[in-house]
Amino acid sequence: MATLYYDKDIDAAPLKESTVAILGYGSQGHAHALNLKDSGFDVVVGLYEGSKSKETAEAAGIEVLSNADAVAKADVTMLCLPDTVQPKVYKEDIEPNLNEGDMLMFAHGFNIHYETITPPGNIDVTMIAPKAPGHRFRKIYEMGLGVPCLIAVHQDYTGRAHARALAYGHGVGGGRAGILETTFKEETETDLFGEQAVLCGGVTSLIKAGFEVLTEAGYQPESAYFEVLHELKLIVDLIYQGGLEGMRYSISTTAEYGDYTRGPQIIDEHVKENMRKALKQIQSGEFAREWIAENDEGLPRYRQLQKDDLAHPVEKIGRELRGMMPWLEETI
Repeated sequence: MATLYYDKDIDAAPLKESTVAILGYGSQGHAHALNLKDSGFDVVVGLYEGSKSKETAEAAGIEVLSNADAVAKADVTMLCLPDTVQPKVYKEDIEPNLNEGDMLMFAHGFNIHYETITPPGNIDVTMIAPKAPGHRFRKIYEMGLGVPCLIAVHQDYTGRAHARALAYGHGVGGGRAGILETTFKEETETDLFGEQAVLCGGVTSLIKAGFEVLTEAGYQPESAYFEVLHELKLIVDLIYQGGLEGMRYSISTTAEYGDYTRGPQIIDEHVKENMRKALKQIQSGEFAREWIAENDEGLPRYRQLQKDDLAHPVEKIGRELRGMMPWLEETI
């Protein structure tokens, strides 16, 4: 049985006397910083010179320093920067300012697992990885609820790494929903696989394929959009609340029968084999090397793919339809 920790199991004391530096104030960074602050922890934010986030963080009552000064002031540093940015920031701003017994934390295991960052042996290295996008992470916390988090210890120099990481997980609200014990390897590989095969790559490709099949068959693009994209949130909400069983309880028996009989024809063994190939590329480091090289080359393929997808008909009709539904913002 997997090990899960809740607030009742966690002592916040190991971190209460510490200063925590959050590097980055984007989607994840702002949520970590604000949640910790609201939980009573001493938080500073590290940003690069000229960052547009400086005024936003200061307006929220958080002290903002340079990355280097934030690390020097803190006992605990959490990296909430893009994976491909972290190695440079680590080398220039973090490594020279670490002290013995400090704790370096990650919200995703990419750079430790693929060894693009190698911390010194005299610090703790841990991870608290929230299982939600940053803005959702923050909103759930403000509602008095929590998002599940993953905890992992890569290096325990002080003998208190696990306790300190748990205290951090409590501070960001993870203990309200459950903090699951894992490893940097497992978190990294399953996270990348989930994004590519199901949550992002799988879902967006399925939506576009469904939209194309309907419109190519002569159906209105508006009807296709509602059927394969708009309603997806309603179905996902049911799955989120009650699993597949809960969703099937709420849909019609016609929809349920189509689910059982046609779903496996579409997501068949061929699709699973493609998923296995994607997983092998993650496990071997092939995907990581490709993504790092893409960044080093200035992101030409990434930018072209982004441009192409924004021009897809499902995006064009979607922008028009969502413009007529201003209340959508209130339902997220």
